[in-house]
Amino acid sequence: MGKLILIIAILVEIIFTVYCIKTKDNQARIRSWLRISSFVLFIALALISIIEWSFRWYSLFAVLLVLAVIGGIRLLTKKFGKRPYKTSRTVLKGISMLLVLTFAIIPALIFPQYKLPQMTGDYEVASSAFTYIDNNRIETFTDAGDNRKVNVEFWYPANTEGNYPLIIFSHGAFGVKMSNTSTYMELASNGYVVCSIDHPYHAAGTMDTEGKLTIGSSEFMQEVVGANSGVYSEEEELETYDRWMAVRTGDMNFIIDTIINNVNGNKDGVYKLVDTDRIGLMGHSLGGAASTQLGRDRDDIDAVVNIDGTMLGEYKGFKDGEPIMNNEAYTVPLLSFYSQLVIDQLEANPDYIYPNKYLSSISSDAFEVCITGSGHMSYTDLPLFSPLLANMLSGMSGPSAQAASVDEYYCIETMNDLILKFFNCYIKGEGNFVVEEVY
Repeated sequence: MGKLILIIAILVEIIFTVYCIKTKDNQARIRSWLRISSFVLFIALALISIIEWSFRWYSLFAVLLVLAVIGGIRLLTKKFGKRPYKTSRTVLKGISMLLVLTFAIIPALIFPQYKLPQMTGDYEVASSAFTYIDNNRIETFTDAGDNRKVNVEFWYPANTEGNYPLIIFSHGAFGVKMSNTSTYMELASNGYVVCSIDHPYHAAGTMDTEGKLTIGSSEFMQEVVGANSGVYSEEEELETYDRWMAVRTGDMNFIIDTIINNVNGNKDGVYKLVDTDRIGLMGHSLGGAASTQLGRDRDDIDAVVNIDGTMLGEYKGFKDGEPIMNNEAYTVPLLSFYSQLVIDQLEANPDYIYPNKYLSSISSDAFEVCITGSGHMSYTDLPLFSPLLANMLSGMSGPSAQAASVDEYYCIETMNDLILKFFNCYIKGEGNFVVEEVY
């Protein structure tokens, strides 16, 4: 919609400028009516939901409103100015207007309108946000000495009774808890309670229930960039990974335990729907690594989904430049998604020991999937929310990273379908899970 509006705006401004040049007149009266008509049309499109009102349209609305007010004042006062016509001035005014409108439409170009994939379940979905304070941990990203606060949001079946399995989600480095909303919605509509965690300072930004915003840590960002660019020694990398895992698994353990305690002592709201005897974990990137680690650490986890995350917790050290892997089989059912980049890199370096592949080779009920043409961010909703940002972030995954070529909806819907079937099999005990390695 942003591209269409920009094209129309460019055409209208060019046609009007050419008309002024042809008639050798400023056409101030027509210009005023044109500005008012543009604003009225914008409002009409918003009212009938062709334009879905959101932050992406705020700047364009403001520009059109100002122009409409100026045009209205001129029509009412009949003060159209008495400047003599000059072609150069007309062309300059047309170019200036195009620049202003283009700048105002940029948010709609970066964040185009989109629709989430259709939910397949029978349940309506509700959501609730909470902020929990961990009285057993001090926030290490600040010097204030405060206890760590963790923000979460639940998606769950609405207007229903009964108990449903709990799925905990952990986002990637500098992700947000909303990163895989379509997945949460799909699971919740099929009878799951999904709790997505915002990891403070590991998230791009997180807001608690009192409206306090916490932005991501610049130090953490530097660590991520350093790990991806290979500037750390092997020992430094392991120390960094261990520190990341401690933060992530600490948050996830705290959230799971908090939910269990609230279910046991509080039957109100979302807690009355949670079946704490059936728990699954899933995460994207660093969140996937944390989820697989927690699947080893806890004995109440029934299944784990790792979405394109290197299983950092499986590294036990290095010897003669080669990684030492955990050689204990993974005892919890595990579904791993790989981006095309990871598969291409592994095929180009067949001797490289990748923890995910190694673990799958020694474990039963360990499944691997690659969706052809997928990028690292293809397994989130970001390609829908902002294709431009998704491609930019995929390019930051490494020097050989490329933009994803897969259709955004196909990738997300395929992933969501497989995740649902996986959890249905290993958490609800419904049917057998059959999966192909490549889609």
